Amino acid sequence: MFPSIQDLMCIAPELVLCAAGVLIMVLDPFLVTGPAAGRGGGRRVADVLALLGSAGALASVYFPMTHQGVAFGGLLRIDAFSVFLHFIVCSIALLVALGAPSYLDREGLAHGEFFALVLFATVGMGVMASAQELITGFVALEVSSISSYILAGYRRDSKISDEAAMKYFLLGSFASAFFLYGIALVYGASGTTILPRVDASLMNGTLLTLGLALIFVGLGFKVAAAPFQLWTPDVYEGAPAPVTAMMSTGPKAAAFALFLRILMVVAHAGNIWFWVIWISAVLTMFMGNLAAIEQTSVKRMLGYSSIAHAGYILVAFAARNEIGTAAVLFYLAAYALMKVGAFTTVAWLGGTGERYLDLDDYAGLAHSRPVTAACLSIFLLSLLGLPVTAGFLGKFYIFDAALRSHLVWLAVLLAINSVIGAYYYLRVIVAMYMREPKRTFSNEKIPAGVAAVLTLAVAGTIYLGLFPNRIMDLAAQAAAMLH
Repeated sequence: MFPSIQDLMCIAPELVLCAAGVLIMVLDPFLVTGPAAGRGGGRRVADVLALLGSAGALASVYFPMTHQGVAFGGLLRIDAFSVFLHFIVCSIALLVALGAPSYLDREGLAHGEFFALVLFATVGMGVMASAQELITGFVALEVSSISSYILAGYRRDSKISDEAAMKYFLLGSFASAFFLYGIALVYGASGTTILPRVDASLMNGTLLTLGLALIFVGLGFKVAAAPFQLWTPDVYEGAPAPVTAMMSTGPKAAAFALFLRILMVVAHAGNIWFWVIWISAVLTMFMGNLAAIEQTSVKRMLGYSSIAHAGYILVAFAARNEIGTAAVLFYLAAYALMKVGAFTTVAWLGGTGERYLDLDDYAGLAHSRPVTAACLSIFLLSLLGLPVTAGFLGKFYIFDAALRSHLVWLAVLLAINSVIGAYYYLRVIVAMYMREPKRTFSNEKIPAGVAAVLTLAVAGTIYLGLFPNRIMDLAAQAAAMLH
């Protein structure tokens, strides 16, 4: 039976993304070998289609926003929560579509396949944000993951990229197996995989506890939570920098969305996950920050930083209150801007083959490229949590949620880790502004797409730091749908 118009409206962003991705795949062989190939016309068409597809998906979020409710027989739930996450993941896809073409040109990589995979990965993220049925969430997770596995090894001539793809694929497959087996146990315990019905249909509490534990393992891997974070620095370092920008933000936001929906809808999950989340948050913060201190590669350091920020978000999870859920959503929006901006800067400064990733390669950057250094500094200061940036208010809201739930020790450990993180973020800024250059920086003009990404990311980071009320109100409305 053909889906109803209401159901199609609910998945309008996914339909736009799929249509754009399929169109790129169909046209790409003709464009690459056609008359326009020698002039780069094929690449430009793929770039435009990716940009139009991601922008169209972002605009089409209007349709699920105005057609909220249950869709496809209860498989999806479209509400303010899923709409908020759709804005985040579609915005990330748009920023990647803007910033990646110059990188692909420099590395000699195919544009069509790259952008089709980015769009398909975003489809999976969007469905994950709306899923209220576990099998649907699993399928969406795999759609996103399979595209990400290929993108991680997209620089096929690079051994480090091949290694990253292999590690990500093998460990990701194990995590998916845990997640799927957990779903099977939940079904065995309750006779359903639809989240709102799990508690009402419960037949075996022990089996449900075991199933939820395995689901935690699977989702813990996807969000890089300790002790399932070991893959993160190697994969982030080996993947092409635009892919790292997407992987560190979009899939993590979507996985956290599914994580939140399970935690808040299934009461049994809230009961058994509390201490697991508490311990994982502490381990994730310390493992990410302490390991980042030792890094000399800026890209690898940002990879460990991503682990630490997953720990910060888990602190808000542990709070298990409406303010904590709103803090998670606000932080995911701020985090997306900071990380996409930082990795886009790293991609531009890395040079052909990403050979300039060491901290020494950034020495004296402010003297040769003051604007680029200023942008990177804003992103790093926001990740640190400096006032007037989005990162500061993101951490403040998480800290407030923890205190309101009387998680004093968790709040104290969050503050300690923020101080630890200041060391390695400030070290990069000191190198850019206070050290003599050790290499000659290119005078090449920054590409328009990269400049647009940096402008939007900086503007968004400052805007959320100065005027957070609008976004926080939307986050609070979205959080209310889960409580």
